[in-house]
Amino acid sequence: MKQSPDVYVLLGSNIDPYENMKRALAYLRAHCEVLAVSSVYRTPPQEFLDQDDFLNMAVKLHTQLDAMSFKTKIGGGLEKALNRVRDPNNRAGPRTIDLDISLWGDAVFEYGHKPWRVPDKDILRFAYVAIPLAELAPDFIHPETGQTLSQIAASLDASGIEKLALDLNDM
Repeated sequence: MKQSPDVYVLLGSNIDPYENMKRALAYLRAHCEVLAVSSVYRTPPQEFLDQDDFLNMAVKLHTQLDAMSFKTKIGGGLEKALNRVRDPNNRAGPRTIDLDISLWGDAVFEYGHKPWRVPDKDILRFAYVAIPLAELAPDFIHPETGQTLSQIAASLDASGIEKLALDLNDM
């Protein structure tokens, strides 16, 4: 069987976030080979500011699925299991869980109807994405910019982001 690339996903929650992040991690472990998990970071909300802070973390994993199947089967299944409700009038609103594919090895591609993009453009825009990824793979070279994840994370405004001493592995 062909070895799958290292896949990096970002998880985020601001509705019962500690419990939902634990449940999301358990869900991923049941459906994928989880290789590493970053620390958990408390992050102020972006775009829609009138909501609770988020907890965010990155997960490095292997899957035999392609990106679209992973997004729909694993990401969609996780959102359903954690009762994610999408507000069509506020895409940046509160959520039980959000799963975004950040990196799929060193591949660059678009997929799905949105379309989604790999690498996720938010890696270059938001510290809450870049910092947990850089914790897991500081020397990983961004396939489009040639910068390491640690260089990208260091270049972004991290004000308000707090690394928490939470262990979601105590299940």
